[in-house]
Amino acid sequence: MATLDLEKISKSFGEAKVLHDIDLAIRDKEFVVFVGPSGCGKSTLLRIIAGLEETTEGSIVIGGEDVSSAPPVERGISMVFQSYALYPHLSVYENIAFPLRVQKMPTAELQKRVNKAAEILQLTDKLSLKPGQLSGGQRQRVAIGRSIVREPRVFLFDEPLSNLDAALRGDMRVELSQLHRKLDATMVYVTHDQVEAMTMADRIVVLNGGRVEQFGTPMELYHHPATKFVASFIGQPNMNFIASTVTSIDDNGVGVALESGGNLHVPVESSLVKVGDKVEVGIRPEDASVGEGIEMNVRVLERLGGTTIAYGSLTDGTKFCATLDGVTAASEGKSLNLSVNPADCHVFDGQGRVLRRLSAPVLTT
Repeated sequence: MATLDLEKISKSFGEAKVLHDIDLAIRDKEFVVFVGPSGCGKSTLLRIIAGLEETTEGSIVIGGEDVSSAPPVERGISMVFQSYALYPHLSVYENIAFPLRVQKMPTAELQKRVNKAAEILQLTDKLSLKPGQLSGGQRQRVAIGRSIVREPRVFLFDEPLSNLDAALRGDMRVELSQLHRKLDATMVYVTHDQVEAMTMADRIVVLNGGRVEQFGTPMELYHHPATKFVASFIGQPNMNFIASTVTSIDDNGVGVALESGGNLHVPVESSLVKVGDKVEVGIRPEDASVGEGIEMNVRVLERLGGTTIAYGSLTDGTKFCATLDGVTAASEGKSLNLSVNPADCHVFDGQGRVLRRLSAPVLTT
């Protein structure tokens, strides 16, 4: 397999610039996920890597070789698209073998590769069937098998699970993670679903407006988001944000007055703010617990068995969500008192930059 380096990648369509100076270094055998909202540029960036779009500026280096001007077939990549793009009149075997037949590969080697891919993907007993006789997950595995037989240096996936139902997406996430370990391959995967990103990736690239907001491991992005955008995008349910004012600064952190009422002293570094500045305090739903400090008016309860998710608002109307124990005594239409540990909170300045936490979890690999 191979490393993948993107160096100062920019892309414009006419006057519209959709990618801005993207610099990424993807390691050999790494599973990297591009995630972000619709229109952030993640699929365009993947297509540039594949050679299906040209860069306006910058270069693509695969395994130390600059392939910026090389056609897709010479880049050593293989791409799995959102649609399965299978030939309905061909068997599973012939669908997987198709790219090798185009290359006029000798029959013995072709059979060896197809059978190996079918074994990896648990399709050996399906090789004689047509795509119409398969489930959605099996069809997606056939499409992946067609990529495997080419033995590429880098696998590219463009939202391959978006056409599947929720249960099947969960199963396929597990299968793709297992496939990565079996192939020991370099993989780049595009999705808008942050759950897919968190559960599958070695590292995640969060894109916003054609720029890289942050590149790191799932837990780095969860515990140490660089910006409010990353904090709001990573984690489910989404982080809560409470408008606040800085009231004090000392060596142990920043004191803030919440507009919804109450005060917190949050252990964060203070170089980006001064007393009187408007900031936002970020609280993850799972970091709230029943107690004193924050009053929430509950509007909707989702009883999920082991957990209860409460949706509502604070006294000033700010929306708030809390993930609580499944047997929490709470009622829709009534108030609920919650507490948070200040060490679990995040603080963002007026530009959406995070104030580095002084007591955040230490992450190990």
